[in-house]
Amino acid sequence: VDNPSRYLGRPETDWTRCQTLGILGGTFHENERAKEALPLVEAQFALLHRYWQYDEGHLLRIQGHIAVCLEDLGRRDEALNLKREIHAAFVALNGASDEMAIHSGINLSTSLLQLERWNEIKTLARDQLPVAR
Repeated sequence: VDNPSRYLGRPETDWTRCQTLGILGGTFHENERAKEALPLVEAQFALLHRYWQYDEGHLLRIQGHIAVCLEDLGRRDEALNLKREIHAAFVALNGASDEMAIHSGINLSTSLLQLERWNEIKTLARDQLPVAR
């Protein structure tokens, strides 16, 4: 983005403003600056939730970005709880065999593995393996 401040005067309902928050947040995160990325991605989520609630899948993907930022900041328990919510929501939204439900299950299992939550990993794997076949 050439001049991020030019988007500040736009109304909250402006799609370009909302997308710019996500692009900036993503750019900060890709450059290992999760502390700067998190408030931008949270602001994007808040705008999407307020004005574009109908796209639940998009909202869940943005929450996934928030979870990754939290994880990178060492807030692993918060990230894990959010990943659990995201996975459950994708399963409820599209069914357990949906691509995003499987992807979110993999993300959740990776976090569980990092935190050495073996029993939860086994339970999740039992649920996911029959779906992935």
